[in-house]
Amino acid sequence: MPDIGHIVNTTHVGELDGIAGADAHLGRPMPYPKAPLPLVRWSRVHAISPDGAEIEWNLDDTREGAPGRLALYAGFAPPPHRDWPGDDPPREVAVGDGRGTWREAELLEAEPSLRPAVELSWHAHGWELRLTGQGPWEPTQLLAIAASVGPS
Repeated sequence: MPDIGHIVNTTHVGELDGIAGADAHLGRPMPYPKAPLPLVRWSRVHAISPDGAEIEWNLDDTREGAPGRLALYAGFAPPPHRDWPGDDPPREVAVGDGRGTWREAELLEAEPSLRPAVELSWHAHGWELRLTGQGPWEPTQLLAIAASVGPS
């Protein structure tokens, strides 16, 4: 069954020891969302490339209609390419004061809390950023989370 792990973590360089590990890998503090997130059950932090890291939040999806996961990539270069299961082309959206690209994939075979998948990529604060949500997120909620990402 498709899972955000197959979408988010396709090119691991290695597991990192939490946010401090991401800070060390990047050589400066990893940015993260200031907007509130749903209840997190557990998280993982990965080096995705030599100059990028990703935090994966696995959310409490025990209530009907709750999203299952969220991930944030931050790096000095765009994240490595990954296969995307959707056919629709990306569209441009406003992210705070900037612009980003948004793409979606239905993932009909996945559990309800893990579909659809949404990927939002943008540049802010000197970072290349990508927010990946899986589950029934409201688009405005993902855009608000993205707009809140900033220096820690």
